[in-house]
Amino acid sequence: MTTALIGFAILLLLIVVVRIPIAFSMGIVGFFGFAAMQGLTFDNMMDFRWTGALSMASKRVIDTAQEYSLSVIPLFILMGNLVTKSGLSHELYRASNAFLGHKKGGLSMATVVACGGFSAICGSSLATSATMAKVAMPPMRKYGYSDELATASIAAGGTLGILIPPSVILVIYGLLTETSIRELFAAGFIPGALGILLYLAAVRYVVWRNPAAGPCGEKLEWPDRVKALNGVWGVLILFTVVMGGIYLGVFTPTEAAGIGAGGAFVIALSRKTLTWGSLFDILTDTARTSAMLFGVLIGALIFSNFINRAGLPEDLLSFVSGLDVAPMVVIFCILMIYVVLGMVFESLSMLLLTVPIFFPLVQSLGFDLVWFGIVVVVVTEISLITPPVGMNVFVLSAVLRDIKASTIFRGVTPFWCADIIRLLLITLIAPISLFLPELLYR
Repeated sequence: MTTALIGFAILLLLIVVVRIPIAFSMGIVGFFGFAAMQGLTFDNMMDFRWTGALSMASKRVIDTAQEYSLSVIPLFILMGNLVTKSGLSHELYRASNAFLGHKKGGLSMATVVACGGFSAICGSSLATSATMAKVAMPPMRKYGYSDELATASIAAGGTLGILIPPSVILVIYGLLTETSIRELFAAGFIPGALGILLYLAAVRYVVWRNPAAGPCGEKLEWPDRVKALNGVWGVLILFTVVMGGIYLGVFTPTEAAGIGAGGAFVIALSRKTLTWGSLFDILTDTARTSAMLFGVLIGALIFSNFINRAGLPEDLLSFVSGLDVAPMVVIFCILMIYVVLGMVFESLSMLLLTVPIFFPLVQSLGFDLVWFGIVVVVVTEISLITPPVGMNVFVLSAVLRDIKASTIFRGVTPFWCADIIRLLLITLIAPISLFLPELLYR
């Protein structure tokens, strides 16, 4: 365990102090740590035993590049970029505002619902927050919403992007733990819907405490409400086909991602929002984001090999077994570690650093890895709005330059509390996550 802990300390040093990108930091520590486990030093750098570390690293690179199931990542990213370009965010906000905008705090509620719908296609929390800030903030300011409530509903609603399927984070977790991606997608649906409901309750709480924070908007007649739905039918059908096909086993997640990307392309063409320039931007952004994710994943897998070779998961299990505590106490200790790490790391980095260490322990304690994946993603969501490094908050601060990050952090507190309640419910009541996977696949 000592070797693994030293490696982990060096990794944190490289990331936090030296500021080396996490993909390279994990790759460097994993490679040299693996080599050190074979008794290699800088005095014998030409020793043939370097072959083991080089072989391990090159195998990880080649296997990841050739992994068929990983093609789901660029395809879902492409689908999200195409849908974003087609103007879905405006249509979703208009539709949800038509039904909720006339209530107290209704525009914030509409923002949360629109964020949930948009993130279901986009799959990125940061992109959801940045996009919805431009769409939802002007009307909320028009009706006199407080900056705290307005920005908090966008920041919190954006966190739904990494849980509601299709989710790139769930795909990466599935690959790291060799867990069924379609079961993870099924498991994320109910917790995602629960998150939306609790966020709506948080908005109601805020306007109950301070009615001036969220005045009523304009009330539309039913014909106008139905008309507002016209712009979202195409995307709703696309989402139903993609996720329904996965849930019913009609096609694999990779095939679903291909169908989703093709369908999103058709929607963008039908709305006449694509030009050659915008298509080039979409493709280059997809390639850039995919390359970044693949690089981080390769680094994480190399680091995982070192951690496993050092025996950290086995030593951790032995240590926990010696404590003679209930398995659920161990889970809550892991969650506390995630909450603390969430104050320093962004979501993907935290997931890749910790899952290779924790999932063998959780599995050996008899917990379901699909359930644990949803728990991990929910606690990772919380990190997106947790000070001092809440990535969604800083994205909003960059987009809305006249609003301080401290204002957003103050406003997001009720939503953070709602997330804690959801985390406790999902942790203590496993069927919330496992009902759909067990109904469909087990």
